Order: sequence, then structure tokens, then C-alpha cells
Amino acid sequence: MSAAAATNASPIVSGTTPPAKSSSDSSSLSSTAGGTLAGNFQTFLSLLTTQLQNQNPLDPLDTNQFTQQLVQFAGVEQQLKTNDQLTTLVSLQQTAQSTQALGFVGKTAVVDGSTAALTKGAAAWSLDVPTDSNVNISITNSAGQTVYSNSYTVKAGQNQTFAWDGKGTDGTQWPDGQYKLTATAADTAGNTVAVTTQIQGVVDSVDLTQSPPLLSINGQNYTVSQVKAIIG
Repeated sequence: MSAAAATNASPIVSGTTPPAKSSSDSSSLSSTAGGTLAGNFQTFLSLLTTQLQNQNPLDPLDTNQFTQQLVQFAGVEQQLKTNDQLTTLVSLQQTAQSTQALGFVGKTAVVDGSTAALTKGAAAWSLDVPTDSNVNISITNSAGQTVYSNSYTVKAGQNQTFAWDGKGTDGTQWPDGQYKLTATAADTAGNTVAVTTQIQGVVDSVDLTQSPPLLSINGQNYTVSQVKAIIG
């Protein structure tokens, strides 16, 4: 946007060039800017008004050009407000997630996972076996040492409990701690079958500093989306 100055008119101003103003006018203009797009929109209007007041009557401003700029600035300001509203919605969603996560504390949850806690000589996993299979079970301790392994013929089904008494393949009683179960399977034709493992545990705490919040179950962290069921 530009305009030629009349002989006795004030200096030329445009949408991108600040007009020469007194110190008091300059401070007033800078206070409206605010360093934001919304503030810049107000600044633009002030510049446009000044330009209209000082335009050359023989060479008026291009109305189409400054109208387009007005529309563009208005669109940016609207987008700015939309972004603020989206930020508010995200904040509300995070608050809802935190509230939901806190509601799980003290309850027994079922989550996808393979590491369970052996407590007082007892640990349990749930297996989802899609078809009749021969399932190989291997349990390792926190050091990665295999402490138990065996094979079982398992019918197809979901949430089939595999309970372990903490005794190794050689009969050794292993101490309480974290143990990982790995299950591989093959059907009657020898084809590999994917077996899904789940664990159960009491939610003893929630970490709200993470997004999404993390539930602590048997010493492992899980998100709310990983919870498959709440038993009690």
C-alpha cells in the first residue's frame, strides 16, 4: 500500500512504514502493539487511518489493496483467538486425563505387558491364544537369567491365566521380584501363533508430571490407554 504526498502534506506512510510522529504519539502507538498479532492489527489500523488522513486527493489510495490487507489482518487475529481456544481445550483434556488416572489408584488393573511381580511365591499372567497351540513358556529374572521354561498344550481362548509359584525348572524357589514371561506358540500345522500377554496389578501411584499420566503397576509404568480392564 502506498500513496504520493501532497506538497504540504505530512510525510508518506504505508502499511509497512511507520509515520514520523511526535514522541508522545510514538509511545502511544508502541503501547498498542503489545508484540502480538492482535496488537499489530491495532497498529495497522492506526497507520491506515493516518495514511487516509494524509493521502493525496489527486492520487488516492487503492481501495482494493488496503481492503485485502484489512481482511488478511482480521483473519490472522481470528486464527490467534482460535489458537487460544485450542490451548484451553488441550488444558481441559489434560486435567480430565489426570482426574481419570487418579481414580485408578488402589484398584487392580489388567494391562498389556510381560513383566509381573512375584510376591510371596506367586505371580500370574493372562494369555490370549487365538487358536489351539503348543505354547512354550519362558520366565526370566531381572538379570535376564532364564529361571523357568516348559511347554503346554493350550486351547484357543482369551484371558487364560498362567500362574507361577516361583519355582524354577530345577525346583529352586526364586525370591520375590520382577519376572518376565515370554510365550511363543505354534499351531497343529507348525505355523507360528502370536500370543498376547497381560498382567494384573494394583495401581499404587500416578505420575502426573508426565503427559499422559503414568500409572505405576508392579514397579512398571503404564498409560491409561494401556489399561484393558479394572478388576476392583
